[in-house]
Amino acid sequence: MAKYRLILLRHGEGAWNKENRFCSWVDQKLSADGVKEAQTCGRHLKMLGFEFDLVFTSILSRSIQTAWLVLEEMGQEWVPTESSWRLNERHYGALIGLNRTEMALNHGEEQVKRWRRSYDVSPPPISEVHPYYHEIYNDRRYKYCDVPKEKLPKSESLKEVLDRLLPYWNERIAPEVKRGKTVLISAHGNSTRALLKHLEGISDEAIVNVTLPTGVPVLLELDENLQPLGHHQFLGDQEAIQAAIKKVEDQGKAKPMAEK
Repeated sequence: MAKYRLILLRHGEGAWNKENRFCSWVDQKLSADGVKEAQTCGRHLKMLGFEFDLVFTSILSRSIQTAWLVLEEMGQEWVPTESSWRLNERHYGALIGLNRTEMALNHGEEQVKRWRRSYDVSPPPISEVHPYYHEIYNDRRYKYCDVPKEKLPKSESLKEVLDRLLPYWNERIAPEVKRGKTVLISAHGNSTRALLKHLEGISDEAIVNVTLPTGVPVLLELDENLQPLGHHQFLGDQEAIQAAIKKVEDQGKAKPMAEK
């Protein structure tokens, strides 16, 4: 029997998810569909009887907004929420803002898949002439990080996401779980994949094929040492979840562009 239960959640669909663009550290709110996804998630978690004691989010709006909507649907708006840049989405460097399908046409699906899904491959770093550089690094929220602004990443592999996430997990989140608190982590596709890799011992090769759809809660049941008891479980309509996974996997494919 599980001693602890942990819910991981990739935020609801954002505006750039809908446009199939690399959003990364650009701050975007949820799309209308993303709002519905978060609300549906909250209703489902309420139906399953979850009562959260603590919520962790990144410092990006789509992560925070998702957590708020989930808690509102559950009638648990009072639950304490803590935000950290260490749960931010992977920094996609020079790829930020680009369309995945156009990139697959220009660079090939395999190269785009390596940039998107591999464990230790970093995209080209963002430079000061990038159209979103100053929007990101002049954002006031990064003044309050636990590292100097000049030490923040300019590009990351999934391995580097895990490296910056693990101290926060070990020092802040894991102790709360071990105290018996029921925790929700509302984060991003890659920060959640990185944490799953760590907790479940997923290999560098296998993590490439781990896909998380937006707005779908993931249950991890853990023993007293925070070791997983079985594989993570997607909660919800399984047929709809599989369709959502396929939709994410298809984002990096070179589909013919619509005529303009």
